[in-house]
Amino acid sequence: MVINLTNETFNQTIKQGDKPVLVDFWAEWCSPCLKYTPILKTLDEELDGQAIVAKLEVDSAPEIADQYEILSIPTTIIFKGGEIIDQFVGIKSKDELKKRLGL
Repeated sequence: MVINLTNETFNQTIKQGDKPVLVDFWAEWCSPCLKYTPILKTLDEELDGQAIVAKLEVDSAPEIADQYEILSIPTTIIFKGGEIIDQFVGIKSKDELKKRLGL
């Protein structure tokens, strides 16, 4: 299940153990963001717990968006142990996301 992050759950989630954590920074008014959601859901189902797939709605957590200098959405950041290992803007295919996650 894709996790919906909040100000309260963001830091704890990105620091989870040895699993990569993919975070989609998005907004409800963003058409490309809405097109990205089904790709992320399918990815999450196929990963079967090998990684965490999460979404952060930038309008409800502007401080976090500012902290990571999110200027365009959708922006995806992949964390491992709380550290950024990859970051990109735009929609990627499920297979491309798997490669970027190292899976």
